[in-house]
Amino acid sequence: MKNILFIGAGSMAEAIIHGLTAQNVIDADHIFVTNKSNEAKLQQLHEAYGVSATYELATALQQADLVVLAMKPKDVTAALTQVAAHIPANTPVLSVVAGYAMASIEQLVGARPLARIMPNTSAQIALSTTGVAYNAAVDRATKDEITTLLQSIGTVIEVEEDQLHAVTAISGSGPAYFYYVVEAMKEAGLTYGLDEQTVKQLVVETMAGASEMLKRVDEEPQLLRKKITSPGGTTEAGVNALKKFHVKEAFTTCIADAEAKSRELANS
Repeated sequence: MKNILFIGAGSMAEAIIHGLTAQNVIDADHIFVTNKSNEAKLQQLHEAYGVSATYELATALQQADLVVLAMKPKDVTAALTQVAAHIPANTPVLSVVAGYAMASIEQLVGARPLARIMPNTSAQIALSTTGVAYNAAVDRATKDEITTLLQSIGTVIEVEEDQLHAVTAISGSGPAYFYYVVEAMKEAGLTYGLDEQTVKQLVVETMAGASEMLKRVDEEPQLLRKKITSPGGTTEAGVNALKKFHVKEAFTTCIADAEAKSRELANS
């Protein structure tokens, strides 16, 4: 894919652009960005990454090998109604818009290769876990090209479109859950006289180390937990408190409620 056009210039568009340019996946000269009216944002992206800002959509769309939809959900219909006639028939469209089904996009831009993705905010540091779904018109070569693009912001997992609701609940919203746990552990740590920087380092580095263990060691989390849970010890006392307050059930409900909200938003 030589030329990419981003319609929408928000934080996720910028994260993807940052990944593409930082890893030299595509030259900045071949990345074009537009939005509804925020010229200052387009200028900022141009200065930061060297990409081309444009409101000449007819020309940009004719030259694009991939169109990325990165606007807000409320703006999709108006934006696609405006540009649909200018998108060549076989140009793939990749949507970063949460809750907007490929069937709805196809109604606006016609039958063509379509993909939807659900990244998370860790894309800003190229550590997103991105779920991607394709329609039947996407061939193997196009899938490989899109995967290469998305790997510039982290790891890529292909799923069915309906499963993107679960991806949203687990991975898309997931960083917020972990940040919530960090908040709670920091607040608890501060009550014992440790300074804030020390507590933050203890919590963040512990979480990072546990994450690396899960990635590098071929053992289930239950076994890793049991290995550090000595009978009558401190870890057992802590885990028993988590069980007492039904933390596992809380996370199960958390995922279920987020998945249901994703479906609700998609149907609204």
